[in-house]
Amino acid sequence: MDAIDDHILRQLQLDGRVTNLELAERVGLSPSACLRRVQALEASGVIKGYRAILDRTQLGVGLTVFVMVGLSGQLKRDSLAFERAMAKAPEVLECHNITGSVEYLLRVEVSDLAAYKHFHSDVLGTLNQVSSITSHVSLGSSKDMRA
Repeated sequence: MDAIDDHILRQLQLDGRVTNLELAERVGLSPSACLRRVQALEASGVIKGYRAILDRTQLGVGLTVFVMVGLSGQLKRDSLAFERAMAKAPEVLECHNITGSVEYLLRVEVSDLAAYKHFHSDVLGTLNQVSSITSHVSLGSSKDMRA
C-alpha cells in the first residue's frame, strides 16, 4: 500500500461505479496501471466488494436506533447465541462486539417507533442472554461513510 493505493481507495469509496478511465484520471495513472492496482487490491482482499448505497427513507425506513446490549452471562455460548439471533433479525444491520460496560452495539433500522418497540420487546426482550438494553435514537447523520 502506498499513497496512490490510498487515493484509489478513497475515490472508490466516494463512487464505486466510477469507470477505470475516470479513476485513472483522478489518481494520476494510466488506465492500465490503475486497473492493475485495483485488481491487486481486490486480489489481496483490501477491496472486499462493491455495494449500492440505498436511500433508506424511500424503502420505508424512518428510524435508526443504536442499541447497547448487555448480556447476562460472559460465556462464549451466550455471545454465540446472541449473535445467531441478531443474524436472523432483519432490523439489525450491524452487530458489533465491543468493550466497556456492555457487550454489543447494534445499528437497527425500522419504519417507525412502533416497529422498534416490536423489535425491542419481541426480539431482544425474548432472549435469555440479554440483561440490559439501552436505545439511542438517531436524529440524523451528518457524516456516514459506510459503503
